[in-house]
Amino acid sequence: MSTLEIRDLTVQVQTNEGPKQILRGVDLTVRSGEIHAIMGPNGSGKSTLAYSIAGHPKYEVTGGEVLLDGEDILQMSVDERARAGMFLAMQYPVEVPGVTVSNFLRTAKTAIDGEAPALRHWVKEVREAMQRLRMDPAMAQRDVNAGFSGGEKKRNEILQMELLKPRFAVLDETDSGLDVDALRVVSEGVNRVHETTDAGIILITHYTRILNYIKPDFVHVFVDGRVAEEGGPELADRLEAEGYDRFVGAGA
Repeated sequence: MSTLEIRDLTVQVQTNEGPKQILRGVDLTVRSGEIHAIMGPNGSGKSTLAYSIAGHPKYEVTGGEVLLDGEDILQMSVDERARAGMFLAMQYPVEVPGVTVSNFLRTAKTAIDGEAPALRHWVKEVREAMQRLRMDPAMAQRDVNAGFSGGEKKRNEILQMELLKPRFAVLDETDSGLDVDALRVVSEGVNRVHETTDAGIILITHYTRILNYIKPDFVHVFVDGRVAEEGGPELADRLEAEGYDRFVGAGA
């Protein structure tokens, strides 16, 4: 059993007008096997939380801690956080020209495990994972995300998560830009990782449609850089019916 604790996290970014505070004291605890959905209007700080946990240099942490089993990952480099078991599925996955999906995956797996996986077994594992995600096996020899459609990029993110088996995964609006079929396949992939690895998952989304496939244990509403309300799955249903107006009004 592992625990990810976010304590009083404050984060700012630099703008043309100077530093702008985005997160204003976020507290959140996620344990192994739990799925936490983070919802909220645009600009509420959801993606800032994701990238701050991952270590994006644009986001300056001005206070608080992010503890992985008691160790503050904010003191780690980005690659150290990944090796410790953190994973981020990006809303807009980047292209990596010159590096094939196959080489990228094996290099990442080697870095995490400390030794290269046996080639024959690894090739079989990658092929089977791609089949489950309805990915063309030829994509393994293409450069990472280069020329991929939006749905292909999101499937590739989940492919990485399924093969790398993180302790905690942050999914930043993985459902954005997906059609109904792709949403179902991606959600099935997330559920497989959750069921087979007992990973803790933070699922960031605007909408409840992905929650029809991935059932959260807890729902947190972000407004103005803070958690405005917390509850169970029924809170997501309430948001679907009522929207965010009452939270935005209260935040203002």
